Amino acid sequence: MFIQTEETPNPASLKFLPGLIVMDKGTAELDAKNAYKSPLAERLFQVDGVTLVFFGHDFISVTKENTYDWQQLKTPILAHIMDHFTMGGTLFKDGMMPKDPAASKKLDDAISNQIVELLETRVRPAVAQDGGDIEFDDYVDGIVYLRMRGACAGCPSSEATLKMGIENMLKHFIPEIQEVRQVI
Repeated sequence: MFIQTEETPNPASLKFLPGLIVMDKGTAELDAKNAYKSPLAERLFQVDGVTLVFFGHDFISVTKENTYDWQQLKTPILAHIMDHFTMGGTLFKDGMMPKDPAASKKLDDAISNQIVELLETRVRPAVAQDGGDIEFDDYVDGIVYLRMRGACAGCPSSEATLKMGIENMLKHFIPEIQEVRQVI
């Protein structure tokens, strides 16, 4: 098994591409408190300095503490990912797979539905390239609330992405939108 790595715009996150499907549907973000749900996340959190694990469709983003260097962390992380997939491990323990918050959210207005459609078709594929995801939280009085996940969470360029990229695009297609804000 050959696992590729890619830098992300977030210097604290690195994207690992195992060359296979990681998650069939949705995404999952795990921290040290909820890592017990995933055997792979548990193994990755055994590496000192790992603070966040994000599973995407065909990648895993790992975020580290700033005091650690990727030169120290990359080899043990690669080993854990390789061991997990070559041994045929499951990503989540029985009944522990997180629900996709976007899929479970009931949207009762046309603007929210338009926002979600634009995020799904134009934004999420782009941020996945950077090892992250973006999740619709709410739309209230012209303001769109979005949650950055994976490598996008805490990224120095996330505010610029929200304001200059996503906000401008949403305003172009949906004139009722006045602003986009990040939910933390």
